[in-house]
Amino acid sequence: MPTVSHSVHGSRILTFMQTFHLPQVIADRQQQDRSYLEFLRVPSMSAGIYFLPAGGTDPQRPHTQDEVYYTIKGRGSIRVGSQDRAVKAGDFILVEAREEHRFHSITEDLTLLVFFAPAESS
Repeated sequence: MPTVSHSVHGSRILTFMQTFHLPQVIADRQQQDRSYLEFLRVPSMSAGIYFLPAGGTDPQRPHTQDEVYYTIKGRGSIRVGSQDRAVKAGDFILVEAREEHRFHSITEDLTLLVFFAPAESS
């Protein structure tokens, strides 16, 4: 669960920050046994953890939002359009809206932090 900080301004309580502990978010995804777990959603963006096992297949389709992946751990490759790139821990990948993309040749379990802007459509 996120930590939410509030400040009081007159009679209104304003939320100004949410914090998340990455190891806990990863553990929540594992506990729920899901490949993708969204943990943040506001109108302008959403974020989640995406997991693909070694040798696994990435079933995603193009999204209508821009997307940024940050590789937390693992190794594999990503194809965006007609371009292939190796990915490893520490890599950032930008995929523009509606662009065909897919992770493949996953040699070590991939754990990715994913940001959509605006928030991902269901």
